[in-house]
Formats: sequence, C-alpha cells, structure tokens
Amino acid sequence: MIKPAQFDGVELLIALSEQGLQAGMRGAIVECFSDQAYEVEFTNLAGETLALVTLAPHQFIVVWQAETKTSVSVAEQIESLVSRLTQDTRQEVLDFARFIYERRQNSSISSSPR
Repeated sequence: MIKPAQFDGVELLIALSEQGLQAGMRGAIVECFSDQAYEVEFTNLAGETLALVTLAPHQFIVVWQAETKTSVSVAEQIESLVSRLTQDTRQEVLDFARFIYERRQNSSISSSPR
C-alpha cells in the first residue's frame, strides 16, 4: 500500500454528503498530521475549493504521487483498496475477477478468426 504524502492526489472511497462530496471524487493532500490524518482539498474544474476535509487513510486511496509525479497504476489502486477489505470480501473480489477473466477469454476465443 502506498503511504500518502503531502500533495499526493487521492480518490475518495466514501461519500461525505455533509460536505457535498461523493465517492470517486479526487482531491489533493494539503497537510499530513502525525495521528494518521490528512487534510484533503477538493476543487472544481475552475480550481475553486469545494471542501477542505480531514480524512483517515481508510477513506481514500492515493492515485497520483507528487514525489515521483506519476499516476498510481490501476493494479496498485486495486491492491490498496482490496487490502482494506475483510477476508470474505476479498474472496468475493477474487471470484468476480475470475469471472471477468473467464468471460474475456471466452469472448476472445469466439471472436478469433478460424
């Protein structure tokens, strides 16, 4: 799991309706506190602040790292999210991934030229 750092881009995992924020919205860490809390700013396309909220690490995933100026791969994002789930839920995710994999394999076989 990627350790959040100042200026990293993050994606909200939960809705914070009282602040008008929906799961999936992206923001930037503007402050890291010593007690595993992060001040995250969410803005609109014009750069105006929509909300400034203090979040715990389980409420978001890092999607862009400021230090390396690189996006976090989808695989790393999935790993970060799945690592927070219960063992039973992880098994459900694995079963679903297998289902998707099998479906893709079957569709590529049926669409290949003979």
